[in-house]
Amino acid sequence: MIGLTLAMLALFLFVACAGTFALLVAAKALIWLILLPFRVLFGLLFGILLLPLLLLKLVVGAILLVVLGPILVIGLAGAAIAAVVGLIVPLLPLLCIAFVVWIVARSVRPAQA
Repeated sequence: MIGLTLAMLALFLFVACAGTFALLVAAKALIWLILLPFRVLFGLLFGILLLPLLLLKLVVGAILLVVLGPILVIGLAGAAIAAVVGLIVPLLPLLCIAFVVWIVARSVRPAQA
């Protein structure tokens, strides 16, 4: 009996939450539609007024890209080299052991018949 009551309570809470979510989505869509003409009007108005500033932003961004681009590429190349060295250095003892095994295996000659 308690299990059935808890299941019904959980189902009620789920339906209540889903209904609340649906109402909030509908309210948001309604507000968005009501305010759409104002958004379009202000977008056009400020879009035209701010066009010179956007062009200035484009020019300054292009100049900064030309000036700072090579510096960033050199920095990224240095970081990549540092990462590779950082990964290889811990393997040096294993490479030394492998080199010694290779030298020993190379120096031992099979008996000739």
